[in-house]
Amino acid sequence: MGHWYEQRESAGGVVRITEPKVRALLSANVWWLRGADRDLVVDAGLGVVPLRAALPQLFARDPLLVLTHAHLDHVGGAPEFRSRAAHAAAAELLGRGVPASLYGAELSRQLGIPADGAPLPELLLKALPYPDYDPATYRIGPITLTQHLHDGDRIDLGDRSLTVLHLPGHTPGCLALLDEHTGELYSGDVIYDGDLIDDLPESDIPTYRRSLQLLADLDIALIHPGHGPSFPATRLRELTAAYLRATD
Repeated sequence: MGHWYEQRESAGGVVRITEPKVRALLSANVWWLRGADRDLVVDAGLGVVPLRAALPQLFARDPLLVLTHAHLDHVGGAPEFRSRAAHAAAAELLGRGVPASLYGAELSRQLGIPADGAPLPELLLKALPYPDYDPATYRIGPITLTQHLHDGDRIDLGDRSLTVLHLPGHTPGCLALLDEHTGELYSGDVIYDGDLIDDLPESDIPTYRRSLQLLADLDIALIHPGHGPSFPATRLRELTAAYLRATD
C-alpha cells in the first residue's frame, strides 16, 4: 500500500502525484503546489488508498483542495481534506455522492457511457493495494464543499495566485486554474493529451467547443492536465484545433 502513489517534482516546485496501478481511464493526476502562505492540491485521485496515510507530508500545512470536476478519479480522496473547493455547478452532485465503481461494466452503467463504445476492462485496477482488498467495497460518499468557486475567483497562496476559469463541456462544473504569472494551467479534464470525452449524459459539445476556444486564445505556457504528463502551449493549440475541426 505504501507504493501506491508516485511523486515527481518539476523545476517550479510543482509536484505531480500519480496512481500507476490504476488503469488508464481512471489514472488521474494530483497536483501539489507549495505556496509561501498556504499549499494547494488540485484534485484528489481515486481514493483507493488514503492519501493522508501514504503521503502525510501533503497535509502538513492544511492545504486547500480544489476539485476540477465531480468524477470519481478526481474526488476520491476529497474527504481527507479539511478545506474543499469546487465550482458551484459541481456542488450538488458532490453532495449527493458521485457515481463510483472499480468494475468497468458497472461504472459504464453508472456514468451512462454509450454501449456502442469499446467496453471497459473488467477491473479498473492493474493490481490491488493489498492482498485482501475487495474492490466491491469501493464507494465515494457525499462530499461537502467548504467553498464554492466561480469564474474569475482568485486563489492566493502568498507568493503565487491562481485564477479560476469555468470551462464547462466535459461536465457542467469543470474548472481550470491559471497562474497568470508563470502561464501554467491546471486543466483537469477540460484538456489533456488524449481523446477528450464529450459523450457522457452531462457533456455538451457546443459548450465544450466554446471552452476550448477560450483556452486557445489565452496566454498559456504550460498545461498540467488531469491525466498524463504536462505539455506546452503548442500542443494545447494542436489539441484544441483538432477538436474544433472534428466537432464543426
